Amino acid sequence: MQVLILCGGLGTRAYPYTDHIPKPMLPVDGAPILMHVMKIFAEQGYRDFVLALGHRKEVIMDYFEGKELGWNVRLVDTGDETLTGGRILRCREHLQGKFIATYSDGLAAIPLDDLVAFHDSHSGLATITAVPMPCQYGTIDFDDSGRVRAFREKPTLHDHWINAGFLVFDPEVFSVWEGENLETDVLPALARGGQLYTFKYPGRFKSMDSYKDQRELEELVRSGNTFWRG
Repeated sequence: MQVLILCGGLGTRAYPYTDHIPKPMLPVDGAPILMHVMKIFAEQGYRDFVLALGHRKEVIMDYFEGKELGWNVRLVDTGDETLTGGRILRCREHLQGKFIATYSDGLAAIPLDDLVAFHDSHSGLATITAVPMPCQYGTIDFDDSGRVRAFREKPTLHDHWINAGFLVFDPEVFSVWEGENLETDVLPALARGGQLYTFKYPGRFKSMDSYKDQRELEELVRSGNTFWRG
């Protein structure tokens, strides 16, 4: 199966660092975050990649030029201003059959064979991976009188689930593809049509939305906690 990775966003929440370097190329442990994402797939046998490029695409192109990774990597310019759903649509001619799509900045030890098997077990055209929502704030536990019992530092909220990427699509999905934004157009339309299912992954997930997230990932590596490597 091919893996399409969305690599073209402006990365505005990581500005000004993404003014010259696209967010997928921001380093974690000496390698671009994009390489960490690709290794999640490659180490589980998924080594055929389509990278949907946009903002500062030449940086990614230069990085892969002449690189021997033992993977098949196809670089597709999908436009600087194109939204996530539009980027996938513009890669359609480079995709053969069922494929996985994900973001270039989300890390988790997703069991990919289990994800694909779940997708194959239902009748829908798409599967989205959901993870428990990590809270960016500390929370307060208190009783009915208001007495504080405990503080929890950035807990994971196991009764709330978020989109972690790691999506599986059947090729027929393009016949019902609606809109340019994956998150606000395409996926809600698939859900309304009964074509979207959820694969629940209870493990840890971390995305690099900002420079602060990048520093937190570096701290995790230094402490030996590379949970996304399984």
